[in-house]
Amino acid sequence: MGPNETKPSRQLLRFRQLSGAYAIVRLAPDTAIPEWAGPGNFTSIARTADELSIVCAAESVPKDVAPGLRWICLKLEGPFPFSQTGVLLSFIEPLSNNGVPIFAVATYDTDYILIPQEHAYHALVLLGEAGHELLQ
Repeated sequence: MGPNETKPSRQLLRFRQLSGAYAIVRLAPDTAIPEWAGPGNFTSIARTADELSIVCAAESVPKDVAPGLRWICLKLEGPFPFSQTGVLLSFIEPLSNNGVPIFAVATYDTDYILIPQEHAYHALVLLGEAGHELLQ
């Protein structure tokens, strides 16, 4: 950092944990969006040339699809203007620095962070220690 540069200030954020467990599913890129992907408080569907990615309530995923890990979902309290930088970094840095894996999904208004259930308690402790506030 140069003598006239200042380190960006870390943002303290408020967040909520969505109820239930979530699944992250990867399907072939030409797969039609399945009906089971829609229900629930949070669903994210992204199609690329390589895959169809679905984040949805774990209970919605049929057993034969085998979702793998179960995840918790944290919702940052937005909305955040597009000009505001460092929001996601401020939130995930304490997790990344301590070996907690994350899967991030951005929407127009805010960000959602999914964390494997086995890391949930540790992640919530780390976020609290970093000054982020879990809302009930």
